[in-house]
Amino acid sequence: MTDLSNRAVPVSPELLNAALAEVSSVLWRVRDLLDLLVFKLEEEQLLLAAGRARWLTRATHEVELVLEEIRHAELRRAVEVDHAAALLGLPPSPSLSSLAEHAPEPWGDILLDHRATFLASTREVSAVAESNRELLTASYQAVQQTMTGFGGTSDPTTYTPAGASSTTSRSHLFDRAM
Repeated sequence: MTDLSNRAVPVSPELLNAALAEVSSVLWRVRDLLDLLVFKLEEEQLLLAAGRARWLTRATHEVELVLEEIRHAELRRAVEVDHAAALLGLPPSPSLSSLAEHAPEPWGDILLDHRATFLASTREVSAVAESNRELLTASYQAVQQTMTGFGGTSDPTTYTPAGASSTTSRSHLFDRAM
């Protein structure tokens, strides 16, 4: 960690601690927002899996709102990190690892903990978003096949137990009482 006594411009430990506390506070906000994003993506996933298209637009809008909040928090994070970096004698926009490396204890460990959590959250968001994309693609294909079957242009495609494509017969079961 950095020895502040070697600085050309002395920085009070109180000022540095306050700046690093503010960085940590903003990082906590981003962590909370990432957790909320995972929650909203999982809500969206449940709606997709249940075929509840009625609420899908609302769920997608809520994901977009959380993403907007993350963008705002990221701007604030960039400002606070640059301020702390300047106090530590680092260039603007340092990585969280670099900031942690130069920060006095206990801040180095705290910042590294934030970094590890961000990496895990990023993997989780990516996995849920990819799963949602796959569900959307499957839903789209199912609707497309259904519409093709009703339109009479071609037989819908299904899959055999071996995984090969196959067309089904055109028979449909309708309840004529309705």
